[in-house]
Amino acid sequence: MSLFGAMTTAISGLGAQSRALGHVSNNLANSQTIGYKRIDTQFTELLTQSGRNAHSPGAVQARPDFTNAVQGTIEQSDIPLALAIGGQGFFSVAARRGTVGGLPQFDERQFFTRAGDFQMDRDGFLVNGAGYYLQAWPVADGATEPDRTVLRPVRISQQVFNPIATSRIELAANLPADGIAPVATQVRLYDAMGRAHVANLTFTPVTLPGPPVTPTSQWDLAIDIPSETTPTTRTVRLQFGTTATPPVTPGTLGGFTTPVNLTPGPTALGDPAELTLTTDLGQGPQTITLNLGEIGIARGLTQFAGNEFSVRNLAQNGVPPGSYAGLSIGETGDISINYDNGQSRVVARIPLVTFSDPDALQRLDGQAFMRTIESGEARVTEVGKDGAGRLVVGSIERSNVDIASEFTKLIVAQRAYTANTRVVTASDEMLQETINMRR
Repeated sequence: MSLFGAMTTAISGLGAQSRALGHVSNNLANSQTIGYKRIDTQFTELLTQSGRNAHSPGAVQARPDFTNAVQGTIEQSDIPLALAIGGQGFFSVAARRGTVGGLPQFDERQFFTRAGDFQMDRDGFLVNGAGYYLQAWPVADGATEPDRTVLRPVRISQQVFNPIATSRIELAANLPADGIAPVATQVRLYDAMGRAHVANLTFTPVTLPGPPVTPTSQWDLAIDIPSETTPTTRTVRLQFGTTATPPVTPGTLGGFTTPVNLTPGPTALGDPAELTLTTDLGQGPQTITLNLGEIGIARGLTQFAGNEFSVRNLAQNGVPPGSYAGLSIGETGDISINYDNGQSRVVARIPLVTFSDPDALQRLDGQAFMRTIESGEARVTEVGKDGAGRLVVGSIERSNVDIASEFTKLIVAQRAYTANTRVVTASDEMLQETINMRR
């Protein structure tokens, strides 16, 4: 019985080493596969009888030992939309199962991967080299936060960026306290169609009769928009420092008087120093607010010593129409569409998915995985939070296979296989001798 048991054990050893050799072969074949996770071999002894006085040969079983949680080398990629995960986590991806109306239809099951070699296909979807579609939280137009209740395949629209009519102008500048000549600046405006217009802002100091001509702490502001449908005169007197009612800190804007076609806002200390006007630039009434800082605070428009008018900031919120110019992904996972008018829009945010035991995930073709009972529930979370890793944009994660280590395993498996064949041969010869004893 022991001879047959020895032969059977050796044969199981041959099978186990064959499986180990298969794991090594698979690892070496995928040593350059993006996001591939190597398979090690775990040998388990199977006993038939074992005690203090007797032990019978049993068998050996070779089980795969997965390394899904072992980080591969991250290297820079020429693919601008490529993504790698530094740390734990997986990308949520969708699998295509057909086409309807020229667009892909997706499998309802959830899939996960570390292969982040994503590129945009002809339909605007982000797809990796294995054909899996990146999923993310969508961000609605005008929203600042994504909808975290749903994951959808990311599709990029290359439509134009709609123009935005100017509704607000911000000016930060210093009017020279010693100046006696008018100063002026211009700001570009946009109507609802995205056409550009110019508004002229002219500041004229209020002076005491002379000689000598003496400047005061008051300036007359005139706003002129040459292209408006109905030319309108707009003026207001700006009061600085002690000339304001009530007085404010010298050099700071304190209030407005005698407005013409301009509506001043509240002038309590700390209130926004704002003037509102209405114009028609060919697309109907358009209301614009001019912000000059804060009442009584040296922010925005000021009047300090000097002879020159200096503009620190002049900005407005209107934009012309813009064409698609590219796509960018931030380290927080925000996917932004960039336009040639200088604007950008966040359309989705990439989350990461973590598991209690990622090594227990079910492996699929194309470096993809599915959840199992043993792996635990999929936890969808923000990048860099709750144990999830960080995103490395413009990079890919290489296979975690070490070729030198695999060749060492290959040599060991080869020698172990050869040793088991020797046991089979020796057992066969001994059995033959046993049979020959009756002669």
